[in-house]
Amino acid sequence: MPPRTTDSAPERRDDDRPRPDHERAAEASEAGAEHTAEPAVEPEADAAAGRDAEAGAEQTVTDQAGAEDAPSDSAGAPSADKDVDQRVAALRRTADGARRWRAAHLAGCAALLAVALTGGAIAFGGAGNGRAGADAAAVSAAGALSPGALARGDLDAGIASLQKHLRAQPKDFGSWATLGVAYVEQARTKGDPSRYPQAERALKRSLALEPGNDPALAGRAALAAARHDFPGALKYADRALKQNPYNERALCTRIDALVELGRYGDAEKAADTADDRRPGVPVFTRYAYVRELRGDVRTAREVLERALDSADSPADIAYVATALGQLAWNQGDYKAALDGYARALAADDSYLPALEGRARAEAADGDRGAAVKNLEQVVGRFPLPGPLVALGELYEDRGADGDRAKAGDQYALVDAWTALARAGGVNADLDSAMAAADHGDKKEALRAARAEWERRHSVHTADALAWALHVNGRDEEALPYARRATATGYRNATFLFHRGIIERATGDERAARDHLKAALDLNPGFSPLGAREARTALKDLEKNR
Repeated sequence: MPPRTTDSAPERRDDDRPRPDHERAAEASEAGAEHTAEPAVEPEADAAAGRDAEAGAEQTVTDQAGAEDAPSDSAGAPSADKDVDQRVAALRRTADGARRWRAAHLAGCAALLAVALTGGAIAFGGAGNGRAGADAAAVSAAGALSPGALARGDLDAGIASLQKHLRAQPKDFGSWATLGVAYVEQARTKGDPSRYPQAERALKRSLALEPGNDPALAGRAALAAARHDFPGALKYADRALKQNPYNERALCTRIDALVELGRYGDAEKAADTADDRRPGVPVFTRYAYVRELRGDVRTAREVLERALDSADSPADIAYVATALGQLAWNQGDYKAALDGYARALAADDSYLPALEGRARAEAADGDRGAAVKNLEQVVGRFPLPGPLVALGELYEDRGADGDRAKAGDQYALVDAWTALARAGGVNADLDSAMAAADHGDKKEALRAARAEWERRHSVHTADALAWALHVNGRDEEALPYARRATATGYRNATFLFHRGIIERATGDERAARDHLKAALDLNPGFSPLGAREARTALKDLEKNR
């Protein structure tokens, strides 16, 4: 599986407890710093505050190229299916251009990206989708429609309701914070990085109206994590927790940031703290992942099973059941993985990680036809790097007429998504390095991997850098990073495969045999092409014994 990040757990409403006097004093002190660190979107002069905030509402709600007014409950609102189809079509047009003009990619990138961004903006010009519930009652002051409620219900309808409310009450800082977080969630669930600038504007608006408010600071932390700015995510999470130590989103994002920075000991402590303060599904799933990264699969499974027993909403059930499926898949237990994904899809039949995971498990279990069909459906609606690469490799492995061209189409779409993500402020170097090392520009893979390693030292960045060095013929340099990727005890067949291949290239055939065998014993279907290469290499090594 691709690196499993933990920034997608559905959240519950942050603690609304009354604040003691010393916390209010701290918040007042924070306000001065916030005005310095976070310039307001627009000055909120007393005489013009209403007009300025109203203008900010309209700008953030509708600020997209070619978009019309914010979604309403009118019959003419675009449908969700049409929205997605338009965005995917735009992305595919960009990818087609990237394939035809790959030699001039840098020169043509601006024009291609403009097409894709325009298509995406039009497709998401309205968050509402015309379905029942889009005209939900207006949100009350201070963000009564919580981010957790948005995650559990109709996200588009919730956003439309927030937008409507903010037109009427543009100084409601809590609803601005909630809207910002909702945009982050929408970008994540729909693969639309163009939502991130909107999220940033909404969160800045909240902080301009109420400097230092912890929901907006926690939202900034979540946005930074979504953009893969993990130092920034940690900074904002810490600031939110200074204001409210019980803010669940900040507690969870702090764990995420420490994990992605490779600070696993600190992440474990942060998970313990979060469990003490706000025990629940979002914290349990993160605690389990920290244990898995440490090699403690049994504890990770037990925690996830308890979390699933306590889950009481479709969003929670889908999230936790998918995490159990991924854990089982990593250990090569495809039956358990498929059971987990089936339970997730029974709760939410459109949950993307479960759909993708099911297809990967089907492929590993030998049902390639179903895997291809299901991955085609996934990337047809959500052309994200992980499923695109997986589908491309399935095409290559199948080798039927036209499959090589089909695989190339998927890899070109990864390039297009990367361009869109970067335009939305996302650091996409890790995604780019992993995809390009095997299916793109090897020099670009190494550049991206080195850049990511400069930012963070996680096991995933160590593995990406090791493999990028290997494909560029620099195996002696690669070996220390391959060792570091496997040093925590994390049971990942891809990491073991990469290390074995690198060890073989450096002449350590005994270690290469051990790690290639370990990869195939752990998860024999970890990758259609990688597993095949591992079996071939191991067979050759056995002949040389």
